[in-house]
Amino acid sequence: MVQYTFRRVLLAIPVIFAILAVTFILARSIPGDPCRAILGEKASVETCERFTIEHGLDKPIPVQFGIYLQNLAKGDLGDSIRFGRPVLLIMIERLPTTIELGFAAMTIAVLVGVPLGIIAAVKRNSPVDVGVMIGANLGVSLPVFFLGLILIYVFAVMLRDTPFALPPSGRLPAGMVATPFYEVYDIPVEEGTTRFYVLEFIANLYIFNSIITANWEVLVGAGRHLILPAIALSTIPLAIIARITRSSMLEVLGLDYVRTARAKGVPANKVINKHAFRNALLPVVTIVGLQLGAILGGAVLTETIFGFAGVGLSVFEAITARDFPIVQGFVIIIAIIYVTFNLIVDLSYGFLDPRIRYD
Repeated sequence: MVQYTFRRVLLAIPVIFAILAVTFILARSIPGDPCRAILGEKASVETCERFTIEHGLDKPIPVQFGIYLQNLAKGDLGDSIRFGRPVLLIMIERLPTTIELGFAAMTIAVLVGVPLGIIAAVKRNSPVDVGVMIGANLGVSLPVFFLGLILIYVFAVMLRDTPFALPPSGRLPAGMVATPFYEVYDIPVEEGTTRFYVLEFIANLYIFNSIITANWEVLVGAGRHLILPAIALSTIPLAIIARITRSSMLEVLGLDYVRTARAKGVPANKVINKHAFRNALLPVVTIVGLQLGAILGGAVLTETIFGFAGVGLSVFEAITARDFPIVQGFVIIIAIIYVTFNLIVDLSYGFLDPRIRYD
């Protein structure tokens, strides 16, 4: 398994390089002038010339790409053209938001989608099965931006004066601050160091930070702001997981060993949970891994609609402002996360099915 993992990691390097190269070229092919997108349409020609030279945009694209790779090899993702801040700091602020949102959405998708798929398979062709499949088809068909607006209208407008009201945007209630855990526990940290970056990244996971600091007010506030975007983002993977689980379970329930177990009088719950579901897991695990990548893509629309300051919203704003370093930085991280999850899914096959061997 070690050799297989090493080979997969080596193969991931050219994949990430290709993604970065394509992103680098496409970002600079977007119509529009970065200078006027950031400084405004009234920026003078002289100002734009200085702006272009200052940010190295006057050089040919291959030269720009070579310089970027040299800096990337040193761990430097560059500075934001719009904010003048290191992209790494912006990622530390924004990436935890998307991780929380993605984790919440995927948790909903798995905890709801898998049981629905099992129930639909067990009660095949019943009203329950038909209802689950209709719901799954609707979940796949509804665009995230449409569902998000519907959720906002229902829970933030129609139910605003009821206990079921939920905030339509933001990550915390107005005026509420999530104090970093390293400040609460007086952990010494020097700004700009690797230790600072790691601790700041963890502190920006508001849910986790509020739990370890016992700040229940922030926990409730952050949790309530997370509900609507997580539901909106989870619908498509939930529907897909439910359908794949149903198909996989139907295939396994028709096999000889399942019929034999039933003929021996094994209780129905044991047949489903121990004999059928475990052997139906491989396709489910595969689709869960693929949907993790889809959730990162769907976060762009979801975060934009709900004003959730994460990777998705940052990439959208960066593309609009032609802020190339931010786009490139976040694409690298998303690509690495996607490749990593795919590797984890592949390695999990050996644990789920002992017959699988990695040569």
